[in-house]
Amino acid sequence: MNAKRDDEVEGFTAEEKAAMKERAAEVRKSKRSGASGDPAQEVLDKIAEMPDEDRVVAEKIHALVVQHAPSLTHRTWYGMPAYAKDGKVLLFFQPASKFKARYSTLGFNDIAALDDGTMWPNSYAITTLTPDDEQRIAELIVRAVG
Repeated sequence: MNAKRDDEVEGFTAEEKAAMKERAAEVRKSKRSGASGDPAQEVLDKIAEMPDEDRVVAEKIHALVVQHAPSLTHRTWYGMPAYAKDGKVLLFFQPASKFKARYSTLGFNDIAALDDGTMWPNSYAITTLTPDDEQRIAELIVRAVG
């Protein structure tokens, strides 16, 4: 039996490992008593770090959340901009650059009130945003908050 080198073993990509490390750091930071930092500013900082194509979309989504769901708290989640309700992430923006994907993703977690019969989408691929797309996202955000 031949032993495989670490880089030959199937498993997580470097990007996935980095996201898990970011999440672990977020959890550690939130558990520290007297943790400093402004989660809303951390979201803005993450958006500012993105490549232009991702940043433009993330800024628009952030503005839509601020306008249509001001009750949501801003935070990072696996190093991505996320918005929470009652401490649980309701929606998040995954930039295409995060996992070297063809498109960015607007995702909704199970607390989002998007139920529609027995099957409904909970994530959306985004390459760019048109005014119609922005309107649709605004409607989804309002509906998701409930």
